[in-house]
Amino acid sequence: MIDCGQDWLGKFDRLQPDAIVLTHAHPDHAWGLKNGAPCPVHAPQKTWRTLKRSDIRRLPDRRLIKERAPAKICGLCFEAFPVEHSILAPAVAYRVSAGGASVFYAPDLVFIRDRAAALRGVKIYIGDGATLTRSFIRRRGKSLIGHSPVRTQLTWCGKEGVPRAVITHCGSEIVKGDERKIGAQLREMAAERGIEASIAYDGMELVVH
Repeated sequence: MIDCGQDWLGKFDRLQPDAIVLTHAHPDHAWGLKNGAPCPVHAPQKTWRTLKRSDIRRLPDRRLIKERAPAKICGLCFEAFPVEHSILAPAVAYRVSAGGASVFYAPDLVFIRDRAAALRGVKIYIGDGATLTRSFIRRRGKSLIGHSPVRTQLTWCGKEGVPRAVITHCGSEIVKGDERKIGAQLREMAAERGIEASIAYDGMELVVH
């Protein structure tokens, strides 16, 4: 399971994960762990450091993921790539590989710091759906924080040769919008960049070769 936001608090009986991997320490990504976890929890050092300031304890099996160092978790290879998103809760995205296929999971980000390496050979990009086209990026000192629009992320995929994108962790522009119009707009933007794109839904399953 990648991330465990506060909406999942108390629902581990339903989920029964073998492992949890965290991208960063924001409430909608990590606070489902406030009552502990029934399995190992993996995260980068910066995320563990941030969680110390939160009311998240009782995690007896904490495991460290080093950035840009591939780690085997439940038979899958996870490689953490730093992304720009938040100053207070530094984030990573994950390149996840198995059987010669790779996907890239980036739920919250402004940009990927080593995009070419992160997306090289990736079959599916799973990206940040906070906004479809409007900017949700702010400058804080010398840093950029927030979320890149889907349109920008599709451009990254087109430039790096990623053939397919799935948009998740969606904001109000997508959630409250007209499903058919949003879907058509997304497919059109993707087609302009030579890729396919769709919006994730509960229970969605993908097979990657």
